[in-house]
Amino acid sequence: MSIRRRTLLKQGTLLPFTALLASCQSSPTGSSDTRNARVVIIGGGFGGVTAARTLKAGAPDLDVVLIEPRRSYVACPFSNLVVAGLRDIKAQTFGYTAVEAMGVRILHDRALEVDPVARRVTLDSRAELSYDRLIMAPGIELNYDALPGYSRDAANSLPHAWDAGPQTVLLRDQLRALPEGGTVAMAIPDNPYRCPPGPYERASLIAWYLKQHKPRAKLLLLDAKDRFSKQPLFMAAWKTLYGDRVEWLGRSDGAAVIEVDAANRTLITDFDQHQADVVNVIPPQRAAAVARRADLTDRTGWCPIDAATFESSRHRAAHVIGDAAIANAMPKSAFAANAQGRLVALQILRSLNDLPPIDTKLMNTCYSLVSPDYGISVAGVYAADGPLWASQPGSGGASPMDAPDGQRKAEANYARAWFRHITDQVFG
Repeated sequence: MSIRRRTLLKQGTLLPFTALLASCQSSPTGSSDTRNARVVIIGGGFGGVTAARTLKAGAPDLDVVLIEPRRSYVACPFSNLVVAGLRDIKAQTFGYTAVEAMGVRILHDRALEVDPVARRVTLDSRAELSYDRLIMAPGIELNYDALPGYSRDAANSLPHAWDAGPQTVLLRDQLRALPEGGTVAMAIPDNPYRCPPGPYERASLIAWYLKQHKPRAKLLLLDAKDRFSKQPLFMAAWKTLYGDRVEWLGRSDGAAVIEVDAANRTLITDFDQHQADVVNVIPPQRAAAVARRADLTDRTGWCPIDAATFESSRHRAAHVIGDAAIANAMPKSAFAANAQGRLVALQILRSLNDLPPIDTKLMNTCYSLVSPDYGISVAGVYAADGPLWASQPGSGGASPMDAPDGQRKAEANYARAWFRHITDQVFG
């Protein structure tokens, strides 16, 4: 079956969510069970905030505590527009006022340690919180150790811009200062990492910027993979829109970056060295450190789960959602984190009311802008099968290769509508 994109803007589950939430509230034991329970959530991004709001909507008497050190959240989706000078970073920034107004307790503190056996969280302030259920939505950590020569300090000159905020602005400013006829180089990691098509959308919008403002400049992509999300769509669009301005090399071309020489702005591969005027290094990634310290990760660096409930397969009563979780075919995206946040909240409410978990499917869609008015997308439907989220055969799909310009422009508008909708739903 095909997925209607307008539907995807409004739904994360295939079953009617409001009806499922009402099923939790209908339990005769629901009020007493939730009144004495506490759910602690670590991480104030799309997944964590969605889970917090859903829990309070389903059980207003439940004590929901959200731990997030930042006073505001800077969204990664659409941040590539900031890189290209098409959007202000302030438009990416959202507060937590509406979440607090629902009755969620927000602690602007950092979770240092989690004891999943004692069910206790220790904060940077040295305060401790006990919990009945824990939702881990801490996101990713850039794994500097996996790329020799690259570090937090090196990122001050060779930005990753993979955490939206100052790094995004730094990359934007470096592009503005690029000499005419200069070179921009990007190092793209192997899977898995947050937002699979993200590097290629960034490459597209950098190419758009170069075409507009630095017409003799070039963009070189050094990829640790031979295949990537929406590859035929991206590469066809690059050829049409940007000609030979974009050069992509994959692993088979010997392009995987194995070392960085930050002082000389050079990316080193097995067979070559590439020096550039602007270097964007997207390093390998893993689950955030707090998840590793809590013994929620396996040897991959990510958190294995029971798919239906997102409960950790290593420690009961701890659930992991969003980018840190191993969700298999379901990609690490804001859309996915939002859907997972709603589902995990629902499953926790049902558990607190002695109800069995529901069996449902989740959707994901990833929009990418190849230029301000040229959008492409890929969508999928996923079902829980034991520890796995598996793609459903015949569902979803990508934008057609031969779509007319009007459809590309419509998809760009769908992308903007999706971003407005999800940020309003989560933070508004």
